[in-house]
Amino acid sequence: MNGDDARDGNGTEGTPTDSELSARLRRLETQIERKRPQAAADPSMRPRTNGSSSLGQAMTLSTEFVAGVIAGGILGWIVDHVFGTKPWGLIVLLMLGFVAGVYNVMRVSGFSGARPERRDRQEP
Repeated sequence: MNGDDARDGNGTEGTPTDSELSARLRRLETQIERKRPQAAADPSMRPRTNGSSSLGQAMTLSTEFVAGVIAGGILGWIVDHVFGTKPWGLIVLLMLGFVAGVYNVMRVSGFSGARPERRDRQEP
């Protein structure tokens, strides 16, 4: 579209007038606005229903840590009773539970390379 096509102006071979160009520009802007995704509102003005609160994040982090330690302790106790290795199964698996809890806290908080999957995010 170099301006010489018949469809550019009002059907004549001449250059379009300023009013025709302004009308085309307005039509183009409205088409672009319709196709552009809506921008997110200012975070300070947005209600906090979608994101988690600070208390919710703290509860999630503490639960991740405590669950790792408790799971390691329970598994260690079971291993000790099944194989008769008291107290070594409990000690080793309790330490592994502690390490797993620390890793989970780092993963959820974003300090490690692995990012947790977001369940509330929509796939495009």
